[in-house]
Amino acid sequence: MIAQPYHLYVERTDVAKNMARYYAMSIEPNLFGDVCLLRKWGRIGAKGQMRVHNFGREEEAVRLFLDLLRQKRKRGYRPRASMPS
Repeated sequence: MIAQPYHLYVERTDVAKNMARYYAMSIEPNLFGDVCLLRKWGRIGAKGQMRVHNFGREEEAVRLFLDLLRQKRKRGYRPRASMPS
């Protein structure tokens, strides 16, 4: 069981470079009781890509979540006021 929800949606835009990217992550349980870190990324408005990491313990998923968050912040990704629909 996951102790608290972990959801993140950040964007990086640069009009001069024609850049409009998004990055989303969440930690969720799977059907087998394991913990999964779901990552989605791509160009804003496009389907993009997805990757799922499976973990036996929530702490491992949270550690990767926070590491990826730090990496994205360094690259200029910033939170958006509201999530897209």
